[in-house]
Amino acid sequence: MNAAATAETGLAFAFRHCEELVRAGDPDRYLATLFAPAAFRPHLFALYAFSLTVARVREAASNPMAGEIRLQWWRDALQGEARGDVRANPVAAAVLDAITARRLVRQPFVDLIDARVFDLYDDPMPRLNDLEGYCGETASALFRLASLILCDGAEPGGAAAAGHAGVAYGITGLLRALPWHARAGQIYIPAEIFRSYGVTREDIVTGRGGPGLRRACADLRAAARRHLTAFGEARGPIVPAARPAFLPLAVVEGYLAAMERPAYDPLNTTVETPRWRRLWRLWRTARASG
Repeated sequence: MNAAATAETGLAFAFRHCEELVRAGDPDRYLATLFAPAAFRPHLFALYAFSLTVARVREAASNPMAGEIRLQWWRDALQGEARGDVRANPVAAAVLDAITARRLVRQPFVDLIDARVFDLYDDPMPRLNDLEGYCGETASALFRLASLILCDGAEPGGAAAAGHAGVAYGITGLLRALPWHARAGQIYIPAEIFRSYGVTREDIVTGRGGPGLRRACADLRAAARRHLTAFGEARGPIVPAARPAFLPLAVVEGYLAAMERPAYDPLNTTVETPRWRRLWRLWRTARASG
């Protein structure tokens, strides 16, 4: 087998690896990607696998400094400064191919890595504005980059819509993950919100919770819905080819509704909706967006 064929085989393995990673670790984006044109799916899976891998650095690292080193490796890999064979890492190989083939700018990837430094430490998110910025550089960046992939690097329109979509999606995901984050000592609920209801960091990380935490979570759901509304108002310029990038947003309302049931406990309830219902919402949204 010649070098070109070997490289092609290695890349095919990298794309399969990314797809399986997203299938297991980010099922909503996995399902949404199935509605995108087949030719673009490998690079979409590469994008989402990169995001998932960077999001898991805290879990993989023994301490914050080790996490900082892992994140620096990813910065170096994206900027061509890493030592060794970067493409031996299948996620790196796949996302670098996506960047080259779809003519993507690398800075949003680096900004996403920089935002994830927050994950390594136990400091609470200070303010709602900080949380929106964090979601903007993580979830919003994914909506924007997925749009660019689907348009082969051409302008897809809807940059403002991607911003609002990411904040709505990101806040909803963080609320769903609250039980796990709290046990790990991570607080994404803005301190300005939970303190306004008399809640302390210890109330969250020890599992005490209480009515004040419920009210704080209600404020965040309201913020997510404001951004959902803003997305609807800003989505007009999105070109048809880019619309599948926003399909993951179709499942957000179902999760928000589940968190408004009387039995919902922010620190103990697993917020989930049946797979068939998520697929139905994705299919309906895909059909409506043409």
